[in-house]
Amino acid sequence: MTLVLHGYWRSSAAYRVRIGLNLKGLAFRQATLDLRSGDQRAAAYRELAPIGLVPTLEADGLRVTQSLAILEWLEERHPGTPLLPEQAEARAIVRAMALIVACDIHPINNLRVLSALRSDFAASEAMVQKWIARWIEEGFTALETMVAEHGGTFCFGDRPTIADCCLIPQVYNARRFGIDLNVFPRLVATEVQCLGLDAFHRARPELQPDADGASA
Repeated sequence: MTLVLHGYWRSSAAYRVRIGLNLKGLAFRQATLDLRSGDQRAAAYRELAPIGLVPTLEADGLRVTQSLAILEWLEERHPGTPLLPEQAEARAIVRAMALIVACDIHPINNLRVLSALRSDFAASEAMVQKWIARWIEEGFTALETMVAEHGGTFCFGDRPTIADCCLIPQVYNARRFGIDLNVFPRLVATEVQCLGLDAFHRARPELQPDADGASA
C-alpha cells in the first residue's frame, strides 16, 4: 500500500497523523502544501480535500481527510500496535481526551481563525495572543485532570494512544505561543515520555523535509 500524506511541517493536525503512521510502522511519502501561501485553497488540492485543509491521506486511491478520521482508519486498517485500548469504556475516555484537543482547542486557534481575527475584527497581536492562551489553557486544565486520573506513562495507561497523538502537537503549539506550562505537570511529563520514543521524535515539525531551514 502506497501512503501519501498531504500536509505542512508546522500543521499540528498533520503532526498527529505523522505520529500515528510512525507508531504503526507505516512508510509514507509527504506532499507539502505551504499554508502561508494558501496552497491548501488551490483548486487541485480541493479536488482531494473539498474543505481545503490539511492533512489528507491518500492510500491507493482512497482519500481520507480530518486527522482523527485518518487515525481511526489507520487503527482499523492496521490494527497492529493499537492506538486505542481494548475496552469500550477506556476507548471512550481516550477519544474524549483526543477530542478536547481536536475540537475544543485547535480549531479556534488555527491559522484561518487567527487570520480572521486580525483581518475581519482588527484584533491586535496582544489580543490574538490572549485568545490563543485562553483556549489552550482551558483545554489543558481539563486534560491535566483527566491524565491525572487515567494516565500512567502516557495520557491513558502505559502505551501511546490517539490521545498522545493529539496532545504532543498541541503542547508544541503551546510552547510556540509562549504558554506557561508549569501548571500542567502531568502533560509535560507525558510529553517527555512521548518524545523519548522514536515514533514521536521523527514526527517533530523541525525534522520534516519542508521545515523552514531544513536541508534539501
